[in-house]
Amino acid sequence: MEDYKFLFKIVLVGNAGVGKTCLVRRFTQGLFPPGQGATIGVDFMIKTVEVDGDKIKLQIWDTAGQERFRSITQSYYRSAHALILVYDISCQPTFDCLPDWLREIQEYANCKVLKILVGNKTDREDREIPTQIGEEFAKQHDMYFLETSAKEAENVERLFYEIAAELIDQARRKDGTSAANKNSMDAIGLGSLGTKASQNSCCSGFNSNSNQCTS
Repeated sequence: MEDYKFLFKIVLVGNAGVGKTCLVRRFTQGLFPPGQGATIGVDFMIKTVEVDGDKIKLQIWDTAGQERFRSITQSYYRSAHALILVYDISCQPTFDCLPDWLREIQEYANCKVLKILVGNKTDREDREIPTQIGEEFAKQHDMYFLETSAKEAENVERLFYEIAAELIDQARRKDGTSAANKNSMDAIGLGSLGTKASQNSCCSGFNSNSNQCTS
């Protein structure tokens, strides 16, 4: 039996083609799959990491972005500890649809789920959504914020390690044991988690903002 202290379920959502599968595979397998096809329904991978001296198993669920799979993917929201909402910084429609995804999250996910907004594909030179716009959207909706590049492996490990660190902290606080084991930190920022997860802290602490669409 594998030895680990915590098991967390992380679910990635967002439009098709924003790079959810590439983020998962970059983190779990260390590779960027060229010509990655669309996810059919739901897929998942597992990776065990060490954070603050504890072994953590992350069960990472990669959901399809197409409308026809929504009834399948919505059922995975309920038991998620963290939801990563991904858009493509070079594709305005993927950002415009974020309010629709948030409505789904509010309807189907636990109200206390950790929400992270991720602008992916920072390696692209044809950026359409400025970083500040993503940060403002995240702030308006009480979400953490980070930009990544699955292709260049930029901020990918940081993203998952800091999520793990925040979830551990929440679990310890719930048990009333976190005071002696954690550094002080924001309720909404991940300011001190970079140290705990042996990563630099995200974009002024994962941050938050709003918009609209169909998909």
